[in-house]
Amino acid sequence: MEFVSPEGLRLDGRRPTEMRQLRAAIGAVSKADGSAVFEMGNTKVIAAVYGPREVENKAELINDQALVRCEYTMANFSTGDRVRKPKGDRRSTEISLVIRQTMEACIMTHLMPRSQIDIFVQVLQADGGTRSACINAATLALADAGIPMRDLVTSCSAGYLNSTPLLDLNYVEDSAGGPDVTVGFLPKLDKVTLLQMDSKLSMDIFQSVMQLAIEGCKAIANYIREVLHENTKQLEYRRGV
Repeated sequence: MEFVSPEGLRLDGRRPTEMRQLRAAIGAVSKADGSAVFEMGNTKVIAAVYGPREVENKAELINDQALVRCEYTMANFSTGDRVRKPKGDRRSTEISLVIRQTMEACIMTHLMPRSQIDIFVQVLQADGGTRSACINAATLALADAGIPMRDLVTSCSAGYLNSTPLLDLNYVEDSAGGPDVTVGFLPKLDKVTLLQMDSKLSMDIFQSVMQLAIEGCKAIANYIREVLHENTKQLEYRRGV
């Protein structure tokens, strides 16, 4: 199957280095300390953050930093007629761990000792890149909650199909079985916090695919800053500042 036409266009009309449209909104869950909806193309994710608050299980208490917990789920309707694995399956557990570890790399947990921060992310609609969308939604929700962070951690994927590096894979491209790389990145610190790869790539191709994913992360970070800035302006306007 040809994923890139002779004219250089992908099946959804994008150029190889073009991202899907990004959309985001803050304050999606009124009772959460912070929340956000984040969309990458047709993939839509909601995230809610609670905390910092008192540790529920004293056995998990950490004296010198905050305990970060994360739960990832997929809504029953998120994948249409595709088979959805039940809550608590191995993939959900693995993604929950990946998101938690990625968030821990950016949260300044030492400023909130003996507390816990709970992050809940749910996929409302899945069309590829759900892992990255969850990380981006969680970052925006953490910022909305006022959780101190070293930097905005963002995530994007890139793949290699038809001998061409492709940015931000959708479901059809992701399901093609080609190599793909998912990156989590702290743009201001220029630091990779997450790197996952399916299949093998030669070193030169891997570097170009990874760099493409990093550029996607930087673009998402810029977009999230715009969303946060616009939200701040709206709050100031309502307060008459």
